Amino acid sequence: MKRFAKSMFSKSKFLILILILLQGCASSPRYATGNGVSTRSKSSKTIKPKSSKISKNTKHRKVMTGVSSFYAEDFHGKLTANGEVYDMYGVTAAHKTLPLGTVCRVTNLANDKSLIIRINDRGPYVKGRILDCSYGAAKKLDFINQGTANVKIEVIEWGDGAYMQHRENPQ
Repeated sequence: MKRFAKSMFSKSKFLILILILLQGCASSPRYATGNGVSTRSKSSKTIKPKSSKISKNTKHRKVMTGVSSFYAEDFHGKLTANGEVYDMYGVTAAHKTLPLGTVCRVTNLANDKSLIIRINDRGPYVKGRILDCSYGAAKKLDFINQGTANVKIEVIEWGDGAYMQHRENPQ
């Protein structure tokens, strides 16, 4: 009888272990916002709006081309125009007019390498240039040795132009 009970106990442990492992393989539920009611229609057809007019308040995708340079050691650790500390190894850039916080895809037209960067500073202050990349961005776009590159800038998401606030007297 002891042997039977011991065998059943071992089988129970094994079965529980298998069930736990199988539970880990089950797909997790999707998270939903709101009341959990699906807004997806039952038909698979796409419904197009009757009016094709575009709102005047819509910000359209903007594409620019021009010369980009990079800035590095001289500004590393100093504050950028939006108030954050400049990290030369980060993937950020300076632009004269794009709102701070704007996210762009920058493509090096010489080698077709591209990178998504965020505008966090103002510049460049050299005539004929449209973008000043951080050292990290220039390295990934592969124009460190040349110093400048012809680039295409595609705005992905417009920034809010907000500046970071720093306390006068940190405690």
